[in-house]
Amino acid sequence: MTGGTIEPFDAVDVIRAKRDGGVVPEKALRWMVDAYTRGYVSDAQMASFAMAIFQRGMERDEIRVLTDAMIASGERMSFQSLGKKTVDKHSTGGVGDKITLPLAPLVAVFGVAVPQLSGRGLGHTGGTLDKLESIPGWRAALSNEEMFAQMQSDVGAVICAAGSGLAPADKKLYALRDVTGTVEAIPLIASSIMSKKIAEGTDALVLDVKFGSGAFMQDIDRARELARTMVALGTDSGVATTALLTDMNVPLGLAIGNANEVRESVEILAGGGPADVRELTVALAREMLSLAGQPDADVEAALDDGRAMDSWKAMIRAQDGDPDAPLATARETHVVTAPVDGVVSQMDALPFGIAAWRLGAGRARAEDPVVFEAGIDLHAKPGDRVAAGQPLFTLSAADEARFPRALEALEGAWAIGDDAPETSPIVRERITA
Repeated sequence: MTGGTIEPFDAVDVIRAKRDGGVVPEKALRWMVDAYTRGYVSDAQMASFAMAIFQRGMERDEIRVLTDAMIASGERMSFQSLGKKTVDKHSTGGVGDKITLPLAPLVAVFGVAVPQLSGRGLGHTGGTLDKLESIPGWRAALSNEEMFAQMQSDVGAVICAAGSGLAPADKKLYALRDVTGTVEAIPLIASSIMSKKIAEGTDALVLDVKFGSGAFMQDIDRARELARTMVALGTDSGVATTALLTDMNVPLGLAIGNANEVRESVEILAGGGPADVRELTVALAREMLSLAGQPDADVEAALDDGRAMDSWKAMIRAQDGDPDAPLATARETHVVTAPVDGVVSQMDALPFGIAAWRLGAGRARAEDPVVFEAGIDLHAKPGDRVAAGQPLFTLSAADEARFPRALEALEGAWAIGDDAPETSPIVRERITA
């Protein structure tokens, strides 16, 4: 390169190496990530490299180097000065997955700091920040100083937006993957998630890796491979990491949306709520507290005796929210009733997620607003017996014109039969290093 810095590698050579099934040398891979972050490697070249990874895969050490290079593209936080254990949780996302909301304050009850850096929803999977922003006054954007102060205080837990300084290479590559058909590549998913979590500086991490109709990875074997890859990345980087494989074939809980999912989370914190939401909240809390050195913590007692609710209210108030303020309710509703007597035999998660999105609960583009009151409330789940005319679910929206397309998404997504479907546990497997 005349008149400028001579680059040590050529992007085309790196692309060819992976395209032909080879292992990209560490220095070349680190250069590729750095050169893309600073704009020397073009979007077209990185898209080609991502497709080569999608088709050829990566070895464990390559994924480790890719992840480390993405971490090195930005700042790395440290919570060592807090003087207490930090443990985080990440979910690969699903329909009705509001677990972060009750989970973070529940774990904080036991004196553990929870730095929950969360995101917004895109498509059919809801975003934790979108849900919390339905609480009047609540603020997602915190400075590092505010975040540290909240964790060091008696509040202990913080759910907020990740700063732009963490793994900027991932932010750039994530957007590219979305438009080039390479989202599902396990090395790219794993390095994307883990680069941010490792850069965040938590001591320990629990991964909720979902499989099934409403999950990112519909096939359980692919979900297991992703979980093992991420656990290995965390372990190799000195973060105590475990994963739970959890079922997302049916919507989680009875609420799908934003404000209604907050209401359901508060029910869990009050010791009630749907059994499946409570079960998964408890399982993840136990896993997090075990990694933090408290394997015998009685998390169910903390839900039942009011401590978790007190922790929730303190966390919401610390971020300028009013935990006692009424949440938005929809102007328009549409109730779907059972056409016959029988047992609910099917309720596929994905179509319900798409329907909620079409009602306004999600966004098609990152800049789109969400409608807090939009969503779906389920009145029955698979295995429940219903009578003809009994409500099955209620659609909520700000505009009744949204109902037809939402109902279209739900065609064939649910069924009523004579027999209850087979049941299986929500938590299917635990994966460790």
